[in-house]
Amino acid sequence: MRVLIIKTSSLGDVIHALPVIDYLCQVSSGIEIDWVVEESFLPVIEHNPRIARIHVVRTKKWRKALFSVETRNDLKYLYSSLRERPYDLVFDIQGNLKSGLIAWLSGCSKRIGFNREVLQEKVNSLFTTRKIPFRAIDKNVTDRYLRVISVLFGRDYREMELSGDIVSSVEDEAAADQYLASLPDGLVFVFQVGTTWSTKLWYPQGWVELARRITARYPGSTILINWGSPDEKALGEQIIGEVGDAVRLLPWLRIRELIPVLKRVDLVIGGDTGPVYMAAAVGTPTVSYYRATSAATYAPRGKQHRSIQAAMGCAACYRTSCDRDQECRTSISVDGLFDATVQLID
Repeated sequence: MRVLIIKTSSLGDVIHALPVIDYLCQVSSGIEIDWVVEESFLPVIEHNPRIARIHVVRTKKWRKALFSVETRNDLKYLYSSLRERPYDLVFDIQGNLKSGLIAWLSGCSKRIGFNREVLQEKVNSLFTTRKIPFRAIDKNVTDRYLRVISVLFGRDYREMELSGDIVSSVEDEAAADQYLASLPDGLVFVFQVGTTWSTKLWYPQGWVELARRITARYPGSTILINWGSPDEKALGEQIIGEVGDAVRLLPWLRIRELIPVLKRVDLVIGGDTGPVYMAAAVGTPTVSYYRATSAATYAPRGKQHRSIQAAMGCAACYRTSCDRDQECRTSISVDGLFDATVQLID
């Protein structure tokens, strides 16, 4: 059997979908799994030995130059590469217009996706031939992906132990070893201070105080600040300036370079953002906080993870801006994040 998984973005969502690979391999011996992913997030799956073929798309670039020669050539190649691999099943767990079109282009007659009621882009339902409804127990996003996949195989994913590991190249693993070897002895923490929405961010002084408490409780430890923008770098420099040289900025790292670094540290702390989920996928404990999004939906699960939801009645509002932004940020206490850290480390 050959199946196609369409999960193109975002970084965190692609990572949340990884356990579907393990599920399929456990329920169907000899299955071939292909995957469609945005070029930006290719490092999450490119070295996975259980994926037979990866179809890379660049939809943002295509939208900017829809009628360019390059876009036309890319689309022709995507069409031909999909059609040369006849699929028995196509699972669209992206659920938008783009993924629906890709499913249709595959030529497969069995295209499984989300029930129309849960789709933000309802037009997606025109391209799937079977729509799978969620159940009340499917609160975590990974459970929702597994629900869509599992219905056709008749085995309950909840009775299985499933993993979603990320495999790195030998070269990137070696580079991570070399970088970590340059740090002092002691525990290594990563602060993931940035994310995509302002309503997912914590407040600067909270990071400063948390860094002070961690370095005081764990002498000789190092805190690495991961950053991806000038604002995030400036926040990291502020933390360093107020806490001292136990805190360091990570060099700017691409996704494929960051993955093996996160694999080698002792704990990652951050909000609802891709690097936190990368850390969880490679087996690193995490402490995560949630403001505009839901911990029940997105937080890593298991004994080595802790999550905190903002103490606001309007939490998990999914708004990208809010007049009560500062109040919401400070509703996540330093005490809460520090206590969660101690629970995992001590």
